[in-house]
Amino acid sequence: WRIILPQQTKPNQTMASKIKSSGTPDEFELQVAQEILNLEMSSNDLKGPLKDLYITAAKEVDCGAGKKAIVLYVPYKLLKSFNKIHQKLIRELEKKFSGRHVLVIAQRTILGNSYKRAPRSAAPRPRSRTLTAVQDAILEDIVYPTEITGKRTRCKVDGKRIVKVYLDSKDQANVEPRTDTYAAVYGKLTNKQVSFVFN
Repeated sequence: WRIILPQQTKPNQTMASKIKSSGTPDEFELQVAQEILNLEMSSNDLKGPLKDLYITAAKEVDCGAGKKAIVLYVPYKLLKSFNKIHQKLIRELEKKFSGRHVLVIAQRTILGNSYKRAPRSAAPRPRSRTLTAVQDAILEDIVYPTEITGKRTRCKVDGKRIVKVYLDSKDQANVEPRTDTYAAVYGKLTNKQVSFVFN
């Protein structure tokens, strides 16, 4: 369903088609939706691909040291479409929101251990809906289009765990300045510590 904006925003109601949420979008989400709409209208490369795409939410994440990142949540079914224009879209949005990295993450549902299917079905919950699978998928979304080549979990004496993620070195020049943002956002979303290395 489409969000109906207040009467005073009638001239910009078309931006409601760029954000579809279960609640009322806040001011920041409307700002992001407006920028995406502006790109659709002004960019020849993005006009077609963005026509049927929209976000479900947008959040600003504090990455420390005065830096912030913008996380765009998109419907899972539209993730592949967003990935096709990922680099162009991110580049243009980061120009608009100068100084802030932009990340695209699919909206996923986590089902608890107590989840049961219909009474007649004895099948277990889908593997893709477990906490671990969703957190792994979030990590892949964050580093996209860079490929994750390996992961190691290091356990400290105090019980803390740090996940070391190995990324494809062919993207090192472009991705290395962003790894601190990746780690901060992943930590905020999953409460897990992660570090990135290239191999």
